[in-house]
Amino acid sequence: MTTALLPSALSPSRASDFLQCPLLFRFRAIDKLPEPPSSAALRGTLVHACLERLYELPAETRTARTAVGLVEPQWETLRAKRPEVDDLFADDAARDAWLESARALVTRYFDLENPTALEPRDRELRLDVALPSGLRLRGYVDRLDVAPSGQIRIVDYKTGKSPHPRFEDKARFQIFFYAVMIWRDLGVVPTRLQLVYLGGDGAVRWYDPTEDELRAAEAEIGHIWDRIEEAGRTGVWEPRRSKLCGWCDHQALCPEFGGTPPPLPTR
Repeated sequence: MTTALLPSALSPSRASDFLQCPLLFRFRAIDKLPEPPSSAALRGTLVHACLERLYELPAETRTARTAVGLVEPQWETLRAKRPEVDDLFADDAARDAWLESARALVTRYFDLENPTALEPRDRELRLDVALPSGLRLRGYVDRLDVAPSGQIRIVDYKTGKSPHPRFEDKARFQIFFYAVMIWRDLGVVPTRLQLVYLGGDGAVRWYDPTEDELRAAEAEIGHIWDRIEEAGRTGVWEPRRSKLCGWCDHQALCPEFGGTPPPLPTR
């Protein structure tokens, strides 16, 4: 019998958390510990919002200038929803430099795709899908393109730079996670999975999955959930030290750094 209050569905980000560090998964998904906002994550939210709004405009008006013009109003929308984000910037100059970096990412998008030639079927598509095993998957797809022939392309925007091929496993896992959800929801194997990296010099990576690859990805997701349930039953959430610990907000509670986790919430 599961003793921890596990989430009702598994998302790509929480699955990645568990692979990175089971204790991090616990802190985020079970303890729900607050984490301070970061300027990098906020910039990602802002850029994603601009690209989503871009496709609400008539195709002929989707220019780089128009897209850059979306940054300021989308920033004001974010501030209205989350006034605390102003505290991320020491002064107006720091905020303005940050906004300029967001404009640069939006501009780079036009080097990688031609939005005047695209008509996405969905943007920020929320998915909630039950696998044959009964496990529920939940997540948001940045963009879903469907060709007149019925071919499906899943597009995921990344505001960081493209990783070295040796380190792209996390991004590949996440977009295959989305592909499994689309496959089980629509009954069609997506033709292409596309990662659009706006950081660095800009890059596009893609995969053309087979049904066998999606079945393997589904099995991997199921195995991750089995391990999560096992940790929930035993109450053992092992910390896993890595270079990513330097970016973790919970070091003070982590045994790897001399901390003690809070009491585990139970049913």
